Amino acid sequence: MKMPYIPQDAPFSEDQRVWLTGFLAGMSSRLVVGGSDAPAAAGGGQLPAMHVLYGSQTGNAEGVAEDAAAAARSQGFAPVVSALDDVDTDALAAMHRVLVVTSTYGEGEMPDNAELFWQALAAETAPRLENSDFAVLALGDTGYDGYCQAGKMIDTRLEQLGARRVTPRVDCDVDYEDTAAAWVADTLPLFAAVEGMRGESPVADVAEPETKPARKRSQWNRKNPYASTLSVNRRLSSDTSAKEIRHYEFALADSGLEYEAGDALGVMPINDPALVDALVSRLGIPADAAVTGKERPFSDLLLHGYEISTPSHEFIDEIEKRAGDEELSHVLRHGDKEALDAWLWGKDVLDLLLLEPSVTLTADEFVGLLKPLQHRAYSISSSPLANPGSVHLTVASVRHSSAGRDRGGVCSTFLADRIAEGGSGGIFVSKNKSFRVPANDDAPMIMVGPGTGIAPFRAFLQERQARGASGRNWLFFGDQHRASDYIYEDEIGAMSDSGLITRLDLAFSRDQAEKIYVQNRMVENGAELFAWLEDGGHFYVCGDATRMAKDVDRALHEVIATHGTLSTEQAADYVTTLKKEKRYLRDVY
Repeated sequence: MKMPYIPQDAPFSEDQRVWLTGFLAGMSSRLVVGGSDAPAAAGGGQLPAMHVLYGSQTGNAEGVAEDAAAAARSQGFAPVVSALDDVDTDALAAMHRVLVVTSTYGEGEMPDNAELFWQALAAETAPRLENSDFAVLALGDTGYDGYCQAGKMIDTRLEQLGARRVTPRVDCDVDYEDTAAAWVADTLPLFAAVEGMRGESPVADVAEPETKPARKRSQWNRKNPYASTLSVNRRLSSDTSAKEIRHYEFALADSGLEYEAGDALGVMPINDPALVDALVSRLGIPADAAVTGKERPFSDLLLHGYEISTPSHEFIDEIEKRAGDEELSHVLRHGDKEALDAWLWGKDVLDLLLLEPSVTLTADEFVGLLKPLQHRAYSISSSPLANPGSVHLTVASVRHSSAGRDRGGVCSTFLADRIAEGGSGGIFVSKNKSFRVPANDDAPMIMVGPGTGIAPFRAFLQERQARGASGRNWLFFGDQHRASDYIYEDEIGAMSDSGLITRLDLAFSRDQAEKIYVQNRMVENGAELFAWLEDGGHFYVCGDATRMAKDVDRALHEVIATHGTLSTEQAADYVTTLKKEKRYLRDVY
């Protein structure tokens, strides 16, 4: 049976063509899926393969990819879902229909599970893709430079290699769900139209395309978080520490929320009421003023609905136009990102409004310049096997003073100050399937997690203990001072004494004249570290992406080159192999 399509020279507008191809694709899918006499392809496949490829750092893009696969299946395709790094370019060249869904990490970088794919795709040796039709959906955050950059780069490169774009790329901001669903619904029928134009029969590209069961959706998500009771709110770092690191435990009760070691917990914060009151006072808008199209009054919207600590680009631009501040105008005029970041450091929305007291905004104007309040994701620091019915977090409270006001991280101080034990907060689980304990319980595990980077490794160690895993475990941990910053010291000591932690290397940077960090400990113990890798060890990193993770990566390359007697290029190849084998994994932020 041929899939019906609209001929290219048919006298229809683009909108009419899209609607008709979608209608015909839907009819065709019902015939193919529902008909018992649907012809089988040579290898047993009955439907054309739709390759859905994703690059995901926190699980959002993977979730969209799985939704797209379910929609493709309903429209008569056989979806094959893969992480981008699981696809080599030769296999890509054989794919006829490709949907790419990718997030962007950091300031315009590829997600960890798309990095190797991009390196191969960008190389001069990448194959031509004239036989491929593709579409790209990019997820990002307009609050960052490099918005949706990973998707933009892949989209452009696929076209450069000769693949045919069936529809323009769509870029999604943080509220991506509705846009992504509309893109999937609009895009899939276009592949059916292209299918007919190319005269291809609906035969699978692979003998038996892999299909995944539809993902189990939790009723709890960022738009509908579960109101969980906070059962524990305990300070871990000493009162003499320069940092305030706290341990939290949320009760799952009968929520049905499920998580695994390696996942993240999304927490929906509530803004600081003092900042809300100050904004209401500065703007001279009644707290109970109505906002067009919103059910909540003005002050309630600021408390629960919008980002008021981090100014949006739109708000900054508008204030620059109205305030006449020479320094801000100079920074924006020259487009210097570093200078703008330095100027904005520590400033919130109120600071910008105070630049010029004569600037006035209506409630509608003000709210229209703000970004929606977003959840904050934290690495889970517990294993459900060891802690049934609860989920733990390890969070550093962000605090500082500026311009005569105390400032704080939106969510970290919400947790520390505004939820007492017994109170409740909105939570949901963000899956991170790319960051897991080794499936092989005998495999060695090397964990590098200074400061709050210990969080997922506390979960990993609990998981391995509960599973009775026999694999060796090596933990690198550190912070500023042992006396005040050795969080979970009793637990780590007990794990070490019991043999669960086979080797423990500590690096407290400011306990001696020369600062010592976890990467220094790696190099000092390079011979044994390399031996663990040679023995099949899995290498994990969690923590600061800007400096620590990069320093650890350089140290890893140095260890491999030195103790593997390899050149710089050969050491880089070794690390690439670790990544391909999913033995070098990161949870960085």
